[in-house]
Amino acid sequence: MASHAKEDMTLPMWRRLIPVAVLLLGLALFLLLDLERYFSFEMLSHHHATLTAWVAGHAALAAFLFVVVYTLVVAFSLPIAVVVTPVGGFLFGLWLGALLSVIGATLGSLAVFLAARTAFYDLFHARAGAALARLEEGFRRDSFSYLLFLRLVPVFPFWLVNIVPALLGMTLGPYTLATLIGIIPGAVVYSSVGSGLGTLLDRGQMPNLGIIFEWRILLPLLGLAVLALVPVLYTHLRARKTSP
Repeated sequence: MASHAKEDMTLPMWRRLIPVAVLLLGLALFLLLDLERYFSFEMLSHHHATLTAWVAGHAALAAFLFVVVYTLVVAFSLPIAVVVTPVGGFLFGLWLGALLSVIGATLGSLAVFLAARTAFYDLFHARAGAALARLEEGFRRDSFSYLLFLRLVPVFPFWLVNIVPALLGMTLGPYTLATLIGIIPGAVVYSSVGSGLGTLLDRGQMPNLGIIFEWRILLPLLGLAVLALVPVLYTHLRARKTSP
């Protein structure tokens, strides 16, 4: 990670800020042009027959385009990811929809992570004190477990969890793997909602996107999150036993 930071330090500030500026510009345009109205269940209810027919006739292309769209949604931190995942389940079925969502979300998260690391890592640390240095050291030691915990608990903003590890010096490999694994349960939950979306739309009903906060779903996720921290607890207990 230190080598990456040194490489980024050699770049002029304006060049380091370009990736973040592009992502922020994309978000701003999305909000200013009110494009969110095109990514709603109401819009889907009007066009779902045409859309499903096109996907059925162009399955491979549709899957590729879905991953591209999902990647852009996450990379630009657009407020529609919670809608896109159920649509994946609706168009491709529970398991394929979840898989495509996980791939797209992971790729988009990597874009945010790399942009934040390039633009802000050295600036963040130049203005931070010893307390942050200790926090970074602790986070990096068990970064995989910490990030897996943050991914599994559905209360932390997804965009924020993309950025914080970059500022705390997490390396790319563990970040990618923890992100990939950590978002699978949520993707399966929302994709399962989408797999029954056709019936709901035919009835003129909307899906329950708050399902992930129901105890029957939330408790297993919290259990997995706690398990993710077991290696951290074990490391700390072992260090306490071996310390004089």
